[in-house]
Amino acid sequence: MDDKITIIEGPTPTFEEINDGWALGLNEGPVLYDLVMTRVRTFNGPALVERCHRAWNDHSNIFLHYRNELGMEEKAPIMAARSVNTPDGSVLLLWVRLEFEQTETESGKDSGSEDFDD
Repeated sequence: MDDKITIIEGPTPTFEEINDGWALGLNEGPVLYDLVMTRVRTFNGPALVERCHRAWNDHSNIFLHYRNELGMEEKAPIMAARSVNTPDGSVLLLWVRLEFEQTETESGKDSGSEDFDD
C-alpha cells in the first residue's frame, strides 16, 4: 500500500496555521507539534482522500512528501484530508503535523532577534 502523497511539481506547499477546535484535537500526544493546513491541486482528490482513509482504517500513517525551500525532501504525517472541487479543478485540503521548531522557522516567528547572554 502506498503510504504517501507526493507533490511532484510546483512550489513548496504553504502551511497555514489553524484554530479550528475539531482540528486542534488531532494534535494530542506526548510531543509538541503544530497542526497546519495546506491546499494542493490534484487530478483526483477523492481517490487521494480514500487512500488516507484506507491507511487510517489499517491503523497506519500516511505522509505528505514534498520538497522544502532548499529543495530537500521532507515528509509530514497527514492527520485529516478533504477534497474540494473548485472552478480551477480539484483541490486537496490536508491537515498535517509539523515539528514545533520547523513551523516557527518557516512562518518567520523565529527571527533571530532575541538577545542571548553567554
